[in-house]
Amino acid sequence: MWSKLSRFILKSRLFLLVILVAITAFMGYQAQFVEWSFNLANIVPGDDPEMVHFKEFQQTFGEDGNILAIGIKDSSVYNTHNFRKLSYLSQELEKIDGVSNVLSLTNLQMLVKATINEGGKEKKKFKLTPIFPSIPDSEVELDSMLQEAMKLRVYSGQLINPENGANMILVSIDKSVLNSETRNVVISDILFASQAFENDTKIKLHYAGLPYVRYTNTVKVKKELNFFLVLSLIVTGFILFLFFRSWQAVLFPLIIIGVIVVWVMGTLSLFGYQITLLTGLIPPIIVVIGIPNSVYMLNKYHQEYVTHGDQNKALGRIIRRIGIVTLITNFTTAVGFLVLGFTDIVILREFGIVAGLNILATFIVSLIMIPVVFSYLPAPTKRHTKHLEFKPLDKVLTAFDLIVHRHKYIIFTVAALVSAVSIYGVSKIEAVSYMVDDLPEDSPVKQDLYFFEENFSGVMPLEIIVDTGVKKGVQNLKNLRKIDEFEQFLDSLEHISQPISVVSFIKATRQAFYNNNPSQYDLPNNRDKAFILRYLSEDTDESGIANSFVDSTGQKLRVSLKIADIGSKRMDSLVNDVIKPRVSEIFDDSKLRAVVTGTTLLFIKGNKFLIENLLTSMAIAFFIIAIIMAVLFGNFKMIVISLIPNIIPLLITGGMMGYAGIPLKPSTALIFSIAFGISVDDSIHFLAKYRQELFLNRFFVPVAVSKSLRETGASMIYTSIILFFGFVIFSASEFGGTVALGALTSTTLLMAMFTNLIVLPALLLRFDTGKRNVQSHPLIETFPEFYHEHEDEEIDIQKIEINKS
Repeated sequence: MWSKLSRFILKSRLFLLVILVAITAFMGYQAQFVEWSFNLANIVPGDDPEMVHFKEFQQTFGEDGNILAIGIKDSSVYNTHNFRKLSYLSQELEKIDGVSNVLSLTNLQMLVKATINEGGKEKKKFKLTPIFPSIPDSEVELDSMLQEAMKLRVYSGQLINPENGANMILVSIDKSVLNSETRNVVISDILFASQAFENDTKIKLHYAGLPYVRYTNTVKVKKELNFFLVLSLIVTGFILFLFFRSWQAVLFPLIIIGVIVVWVMGTLSLFGYQITLLTGLIPPIIVVIGIPNSVYMLNKYHQEYVTHGDQNKALGRIIRRIGIVTLITNFTTAVGFLVLGFTDIVILREFGIVAGLNILATFIVSLIMIPVVFSYLPAPTKRHTKHLEFKPLDKVLTAFDLIVHRHKYIIFTVAALVSAVSIYGVSKIEAVSYMVDDLPEDSPVKQDLYFFEENFSGVMPLEIIVDTGVKKGVQNLKNLRKIDEFEQFLDSLEHISQPISVVSFIKATRQAFYNNNPSQYDLPNNRDKAFILRYLSEDTDESGIANSFVDSTGQKLRVSLKIADIGSKRMDSLVNDVIKPRVSEIFDDSKLRAVVTGTTLLFIKGNKFLIENLLTSMAIAFFIIAIIMAVLFGNFKMIVISLIPNIIPLLITGGMMGYAGIPLKPSTALIFSIAFGISVDDSIHFLAKYRQELFLNRFFVPVAVSKSLRETGASMIYTSIILFFGFVIFSASEFGGTVALGALTSTTLLMAMFTNLIVLPALLLRFDTGKRNVQSHPLIETFPEFYHEHEDEEIDIQKIEINKS
């Protein structure tokens, strides 16, 4: 089959090139329609109880993650000039299309008692009145107004920190804008107006909130996609030139990769997928993973040409000799990605499918383009094949050969000790994730987040829905007192802001009834409730504040909190070990029921699902690759021998994570299935060559190991170095997850190079006898790799002479 395929590719080379160009042009046309993702990925399954609660919350109360907060902590903001500028900023923000509401210190309103004549009748009611109807010119007058604002307990801790004077502007963004490309325009306009205020007043502003974090991440993903794509091409191209000392060996492999990158973008468009933080990594990953195909093929081409000097025969043997092995190695690499396609998580599934399919496409394009393109080029000269005689590399391989033959028991001892130490390190790994875990400590986004955590206990949304069990149950004073008791408990917790709910609104009305005396900020008691109720009417809440916290039936209400980014582990402990037990204590003797929900909780739980799915995917990948090994070698001993050198690097990486305190999170869990799928390629190349050498050397294991190490060792080192530097460039990312992916994957693959060049040969020398059942042949022995040299040559029948004797 592979001989026929070889002849077909070389005879139909022009036709195949035209086909590839046509497909690439079509994919390039489709690529222009690919879109960026602006949605916050729903990772938690739709039927999960917490997701059900969150959907119910959204249907009843709307979006909880639509607030962009702008923080200020500078006493100069309270002078008349800067305060007027702050007022102007708030007005400008309100004018931006896509902004639904702006709440700041300058536009605060307070409730005041009023008697209004309606239809000839006097009616008592509360009216909302601006605290700052205009900004005074006098510092004394402004200070007096500020003192009035500070008395309003409903805003204390929410908008103003009474202890240090820090305040913030809360900008609400339309839900329809949040998940569209318009979001970036709106956020950009908000930042433009805010930066103009900063430049004018020299007052430092701080930004936080999910819309801002999502905007920042999207901008960075776009920037890094282009940066890493270019950087990966430069790095791999430079290393190829160092190895082959030929521009041909650099240019055409990079053209192949360029074709696949276009196919990746076209695939995303055709499948209706969007560019996310994960799918945005596929093009540079494809650059790194795709290059080894070209390295193995070019190395084989040069080896063959040096052997017999026939260019066509050398090109044909690329396909016949290593085509099937390259197919298997590409398939095992693709498995590491394709298993993600079986997860329930959309962003993982899309990443796995697109990456896996295009890794297989890389094999097809490489198998066609390398022989075809080089068939049009002149035969390689001595300069092109000089890398085959690279003495430093030859010395390294000679040293490895001596070590595995003379010190295999030392190798086993070291490998066992390293594995044991690594396993202990693995046991120290903790699964922890944060809302902005991907950003470095010194990033402005993270520093601003710390500002809000220090001054306002955080800005991440957390919601609690309280169901009173009956319509208009929120009007029952007994129920409100239960909820108030619960809110006071929440307010006492560290890392949680003062709760705000309809209870806060009713407390504010009591404070207003007592002429805004801060000490009267409380629920009405039996003595004053009748008087206060006389002032309450349906139109009292002119701004609709209370309606934002109560459903249309008056049965359910929301308690809104802001929480610090304390991480998944502490969040889980806080909700399950602290809040939920207290809910039971307070509400179990009543009809009230409380449920904790919100974007923050769903995000943390989503990361937990991601980790679980990634670990499951890794187990599936391991199982599938073990089956491939079983089919190839048909020998349990060989399966174990082939897997051990690829498990040790994973243990080393896991151990490093445990000792360094690197948590298990989606980005680090992704490393293992990817690295395992790639590292096992070296084992397959080595073992395929080893089985061939066994046949050629009368099943004498030591000679077969030595020859395999010397012939495939060079390609294994070349590809491992390319993979190492190709992945290590991701360490330059601004996203912690991408940094971890780059640093840990590159380390794993470097370790895999040493284990496949040292541990694997040592295992073969100790445990493989070389004996084979001549009646039974495993699948790998049916490949063209096992043909002898003369079996590849065409026979001229006319030259056959028959000896009659």
